[in-house]
Amino acid sequence: MPTFGAHMSIAGGYFHAVEAAHRYGFETVQLFTKSNNQWRAKPLADGDIGAFQDALARTGVSHPVAHNSYLINLASPDDELWNKSIEAMVVEVERAYLLGIHDVVAHPGAHVGSGEEAGMDRIAAGLDEVHRRTAGHEAVIIDLESTAGQGSCLGHKLEHLQGIIERVAAPERLGVCLDTCHLFAAGYPISTVERYAELIADLERTIGVGRVRVWHLNDSLKPCGSRVDRHAGLGRGLMGLEPFRLVLNDPRFAHLPMILETPKGTDGDEDLDSINLRILRQLSVPASAAKPAKRRVVKDHQE
Repeated sequence: MPTFGAHMSIAGGYFHAVEAAHRYGFETVQLFTKSNNQWRAKPLADGDIGAFQDALARTGVSHPVAHNSYLINLASPDDELWNKSIEAMVVEVERAYLLGIHDVVAHPGAHVGSGEEAGMDRIAAGLDEVHRRTAGHEAVIIDLESTAGQGSCLGHKLEHLQGIIERVAAPERLGVCLDTCHLFAAGYPISTVERYAELIADLERTIGVGRVRVWHLNDSLKPCGSRVDRHAGLGRGLMGLEPFRLVLNDPRFAHLPMILETPKGTDGDEDLDSINLRILRQLSVPASAAKPAKRRVVKDHQE
């Protein structure tokens, strides 16, 4: 069975994210290593690192995943923003290394009108510089995330991820994170066995299935091909539950962390994270043995 987790807040300390994941019954967790909407962050203290690692050991939560700041844009044609993004990405890798986190999920970036090829060139050059400045931190892998393709964001085509990986000098330091909502919004239906098989074939043709290191499991409030990124709880959007069943029961991904980035809150007296985790566990068994889950749309969410 895959390792299930959710993105959790680091308010009050990194260890709080681990403890929150454990309370819900998750086996892994995703977190920011700093405020996601600020460039700067105070250096990590030994106490922060120790408390985080102690929480992992105490709870049994494993393979934590970091997500980089949304401010970073390695595809930017603007030199000032591009250099600032490189510096911020170096910090992301360094903080993950100190915390003992091996995967940093990163949005590839937006070319802002310069074009897809120029954007991929820019991202690859930026990643090369990040890798140069973080020599010795090879244990940390930057996982390029598939995107919905809003605006000029790259990553809504698997060929974008392939193009970036092929351009970098150290492709072994890159992985991929696939997001179900983003794939669906980008035009990959994955709603039937046949369509899912097409996705796997596309993966093999471009990046290779073995390059995938993390899944984000989110339903979509917007239709397939809309290129609009709006997350929903599982079964509360337009995707149906079959895409999740197919991913969860694919032995090629059975060892990977699978992270919820679904809306927080409650439905009646039950927490939405608990509801989504229960659905994941139901879907991780043969379809004939799983109980159907209700589909209801809740509040809008954007990653």
